[in-house]
Amino acid sequence: MASSSSSMLSQLLPPGSSSSRRFTSPFLADFTPSTSTSILIFPSSILLSRRLRSSTFRSRRSLKKPLSISASSALQALIFDCDGVILESEHLHRQAYNDAFAHFDVRCPSSSPQPLYWDSAFYDELQNRIGGGKPKMRWYFKENGWPSSSISETPPEDDNAREKLIDTFQDWKTERYKEIIRSGSVKPRPGVIRLMDEAKAAGIKLAVCSAATKGSVILCLENLIGIERFQGLDCFLAGDDVKEKKPDPSIYLTASKRLGVLGKNCLVVEDSIIGLQAATRAGMSCLITYTSSTANQDFKDAIAIYPDLSNVRLSDLELLLETVVAA
Repeated sequence: MASSSSSMLSQLLPPGSSSSRRFTSPFLADFTPSTSTSILIFPSSILLSRRLRSSTFRSRRSLKKPLSISASSALQALIFDCDGVILESEHLHRQAYNDAFAHFDVRCPSSSPQPLYWDSAFYDELQNRIGGGKPKMRWYFKENGWPSSSISETPPEDDNAREKLIDTFQDWKTERYKEIIRSGSVKPRPGVIRLMDEAKAAGIKLAVCSAATKGSVILCLENLIGIERFQGLDCFLAGDDVKEKKPDPSIYLTASKRLGVLGKNCLVVEDSIIGLQAATRAGMSCLITYTSSTANQDFKDAIAIYPDLSNVRLSDLELLLETVVAA
């Protein structure tokens, strides 16, 4: 079933799109990233040299006191996605969904001899196309038929019963996901905490905007970046806080208002094309720190692409955004 659903999902993608799509941009020709690759992309053919970035970084590090943001600085707010950016979590979400399907004996279609199971190849396509847990299930069941389960031996027939079923699955899945996070086996991605601390020390506003449910995001943040950093965020928004999920820009437009910062002065850190589209549609610049499941997506609209944030400093981001604003 996962295989046939994967085929149906690929039909929804724009022509030429696939999980093996290579990067295309004026600066990249037939490029597929590796885990050691960092790519910088700038509008109007403006490229910053590595030498300029490193020399600026050295000069700023030589200051004895923390940086403070000036009124003329382009970078006034740094906004992180959570899943895929702060932690590499999609395989954990997939595990929690499959555990939920097994727990409720979800059969889709209802004649299936085994509980529903999403394999990694199918889930990579699904999560890179549809944001949010409930929309994922809603799409899947609409395409493949509403399921039978231990909740109801027959598939739900009206919208209210269907939404109630999805709510039940999602609530159980969220609690299972929390158990996985609480296990202590999950760590933040490289460079995230250091970059957050640098931004705070510089007086740059800090936010997290995730399409996931609020409860699971709060748990992730408290366990991975610490309660003090979480409580120190200038803005925190989850999927529950907006009506439309990414790639709709609502979550980033809302963050801009709450932060009191214009979109052009915000820099978003995302890991997927869905997040990139949400950020750019909100008038914000976006850099990508890709994961194994998003590495081959088309990130031509990103201002920078990195495998992770381990070698990225705040000074790099300031120069990136200054170049974009000045262009």
